[in-house]
Amino acid sequence: MLKAIASMLLLSATPLLQAADLTASLPVRLSEVKAGERPLELQGTPVALQTLAPDFKVADAGFKPVKLSDFAGKTVLISTVPSLDTGVCSIQTKKFNQEVTTLPADVVILTISNDLPFAQKRFCQKEQVDKLLVLSDAVWGDFGSSYGLRIKDMGLLTRAVLIVDRNGKLVYQQLVPKLSEEPDYTAALTTLKQFAGKKS
Repeated sequence: MLKAIASMLLLSATPLLQAADLTASLPVRLSEVKAGERPLELQGTPVALQTLAPDFKVADAGFKPVKLSDFAGKTVLISTVPSLDTGVCSIQTKKFNQEVTTLPADVVILTISNDLPFAQKRFCQKEQVDKLLVLSDAVWGDFGSSYGLRIKDMGLLTRAVLIVDRNGKLVYQQLVPKLSEEPDYTAALTTLKQFAGKKS
């Protein structure tokens, strides 16, 4: 009887072990991003500028999948934050939400974090963030691993801004050097407007 129970427990634990192994198997690199004075290890495969941006799958507030390829033909700014419920992440998200109205119609701004979709929905309602898409990488972990932005041992995304042009190419990327600091909004928005105005 005890052997049978032990076997059942081992079998039920197997999927959890496999999930842990998937995270552990991601490539790891020591980055220039710091939390305090400590350099962070980032997991996943970084994307080089001027190369095609990998497609990815994240979740909206209703846990429905949203992909980069859904915005084909548009210029996409991706703002990543560790957690919306912290001061700098909140400021960053609200700043880009304000800027949407000043941008051409063919521009899309996404904010991606590892907060769960229902937590993101609560944040957006409270802070009146309603002009950009706030999406979660917590469900599949596809974005962080595809772009090399997952912070090892924290399960969060590092703070970054990326721009993908209408041809699907990564044309701008800033990994904010200190996790506690805001990104360079001026550089990101200037680049965004330049590429939004270009013809294919």
